[in-house]
Order: sequence, then C-alpha cells, then structure tokens
Amino acid sequence: MKQRQFFGTDGIRGKVGSGKMTPELALKLGWAAGRVLSRNGTKKVIIGKDTRISGYLFESALEAGLSAAGLDVFLLGPMPTPAVAYLTRTFRAEAGIVISASHNPYYDNGIKFFAADGSKLDDDIELAIEAELEKPLTCVESHELGKAKRIDDAAGRYIEYCKGHFPSQYSLSKLKIVVDCAHGATYHIAPNVFRELGAEVITIGDKPNGTNINDKVGATSMAQICAAVTEHNADLGIALDGDGDRIMMVNAEGEVVDGDQILYIIADDAQKRGALQGGVVGTLMSNLGLELALKAQNIPFARSKVGDRYVMELLKQNNWRIGGENSGHILDLAHGTTGDGIVAGILVLAAICRQGLSLSDLIKPIVMLPQVLVNVRFEGDADPLTSSEVQQAQADVEAKLGETGRVLLRKSGTEPLLRVMVEGEDYDQVYAHAHAIADVVKTAC
Repeated sequence: MKQRQFFGTDGIRGKVGSGKMTPELALKLGWAAGRVLSRNGTKKVIIGKDTRISGYLFESALEAGLSAAGLDVFLLGPMPTPAVAYLTRTFRAEAGIVISASHNPYYDNGIKFFAADGSKLDDDIELAIEAELEKPLTCVESHELGKAKRIDDAAGRYIEYCKGHFPSQYSLSKLKIVVDCAHGATYHIAPNVFRELGAEVITIGDKPNGTNINDKVGATSMAQICAAVTEHNADLGIALDGDGDRIMMVNAEGEVVDGDQILYIIADDAQKRGALQGGVVGTLMSNLGLELALKAQNIPFARSKVGDRYVMELLKQNNWRIGGENSGHILDLAHGTTGDGIVAGILVLAAICRQGLSLSDLIKPIVMLPQVLVNVRFEGDADPLTSSEVQQAQADVEAKLGETGRVLLRKSGTEPLLRVMVEGEDYDQVYAHAHAIADVVKTAC
C-alpha cells in the first residue's frame, strides 16, 4: 500500500499555522475530499468541531473547499467526535468531518473523517483524497456550488441518542455525579445527559473560552475532578477529553478509575446479562491486571497495537464487539461505531444500577499492576527506537523484570513523543526503571 503523506492513525493533526495544519491545506483538503466523496451520491458533508479557537478558521476553510467541489455542508458547531459519527449516519451524509486535536493543547488542531456509516474512512479513501491533493484546485460551475446550512438542534438530537443507551427501568436519581467536560465539545451536552437521567450533577471544565481546552481539566488531567468528588461527597466522577471520545472515572474515595477498569466493568456486565459477544480487545498498553481479571471470568482477551483504529480492526477480525484502551477510548459496537465517552459512562452507570454496587465494588475483581508511563519529547527526524543505547536500556530492564513485568516503547501517532511504559509488581522498581530508560532516550535523542 502507498505510504500516506498527510493522514496519520487518527486523521491529520499538528500545531496550528505550521506543518499540515494551515488554512491553505484545509481549503485544499476540503476540495480534495469533496472530489472523492461526491462520487457517491448525496453530496452532503457534516462538519463538527471542538471548542479551540482555531476551529473557526478550519471550519471556514473546509466549507469553502467542499463548496468548490460541489458538496453541501451542514455545520454542527461544537460537537463531540462521536456525535459527528452518529449525525453523519442519521443525516445520510457522504461523510462527517471533525475539527479537533482531541486531548492535545489548544494550539494544536486536527481534521478527521467519518464514512457514511459513522466508521473511520478506509485507507483506500484516504489515499484517494491524498491523490486529489496533488492536483491543482479547481471549482465547479457557479450553479453547482455547494451550500452551507447550520444544524441548530444537533445538541438535542445527540443528547437523546445518549440517553437511549440507558435502560428505561432505571434512574440515576440516587446518584451525585461530578462531570468534567475539559472545557471541550461536551460542555453543553454531557451535564444535560446525566441530569435528564435523574442524577444530581456538579460540573467542572464547562466554560470553554477557545484556549482553555484540556488545560488542567479533563480525562488527561484528573486532579481537579478527584478533589471535586471528595469535596462534594459525590458518588463518582466522569471526566471526558476535549472531543468527548474518551472517558476516565473517579470513585467515591476520589481515586481514578481508568480505561482498563471501565472496560472490565462493561465486559463483565455484558457477560452477566448474556450479551457478551466473544471476548475483549485491549492494546499493548492494557494493564496485565485486566487480562488476568477477564481470564478469571473466562472472557477471552486479545491485544492490538495502540490506537482505537487498531482495536476496531481486531474487533471486526474476531467478530467481537467490546474493546478499548487504558487511556479511556472505549468501543462497544452494540452501542456505536466509534469511541464515545458519554455512552461508555452510561454503560458503567447502567451496571451500577443493575448490580446494586458502587463503582469501587465493580472494580474489586481487577487488581491493577503498577504501570508507569513516561513521555519523552524528541525533535526533528530522530527515531529513538533505532538508538542502540535505548535498545540496550530496554533490554537491561527486561532482564531485571523477567516474567513479572513488561517494557513497551512506542512513538506517539500524533505527537513527537516516545512513550516509555514499564509494568511490574513493585511500584518503586517500575518507576525507577521507566525513568532510567527515559533518561537514556533524552540523552540519545
């Protein structure tokens, strides 16, 4: 297969105004995508975005490019990534486009696509779009230009969709929940979903200003929500990231419940209801404790490469439906075509109601092994994985851990970072090993 020049594992992403994320590229990308997608029929594309200030810029550029290619554009405004996937299906659009850099800082942004069925674009479609990018930009005749329309009731439609995943015989009226929206795309949706299901909701991270998305709030920065849960004596907390496709939780004791534990709860509850299809897909980063806990319940487990794209591929290959990452991307194909933080939270809350247990009780069967992740930034074209010093440091740690732990080094698919993960039985030992490898990476690169 031809090497992709622009599309990464999760669309196109980078710092605004440089590299790939420029107004010029967004305009050309809209046109190129429109040229490819217009071959299918309806000539409608939906665009949603998160709350970062550069969303206005890229929304306008994409709109212009799509119009020049003859496609009509339906603008959703700030809307979670999974909402765009859902609304792409319900509006029978050719595709959905999300303008978001997910959990990245506000000065980054990205563009990713959904196919008409709400799934991520196939590789051959992305390659076809890249081929069009190499051609000169043209414009259809004036009478063929696409029009733009804003969808005013998009948030209400998605709120009802999310609520539909909660069993009608239950209510959240006995629960007090802290919801952290990361100053992102769920700020006007997630609190309303849980309130309308009956919960008492306390919100943080719900006042976006264009530059505060993911800033010390959300699923990648849990200190505030942990403090808020204990301060308000809440039953639990739900933290979403900037575009709403990942979730982390907090129990009543103010302790973080991560994606592996959430995945266990959803899979275990599905098995108890006789609704589990096959097994569970995790990733190379999934905690060994998840694998052991699922094994104890006779639930098969398989690991994919890191990234929800690869989790999805393995789910389809095995004809399973539940999978996810410890970072909080949770897939349940009975409840959607992509990771959805709000829906995953609803599935956990449904398990709490069905089983009459607290969040802390539901995760007791899974004993998490200490796992330390250190991100090391590198510059330019350096490849830390090819460094003999880094390889030797990894081998030395693996020899010390033996069969009681794991070492995983991998480059981020969206940032110039090497992720150093060490897992084992003793936290102090794991911490020291992870930082020792990280120090070698910094020196070598």
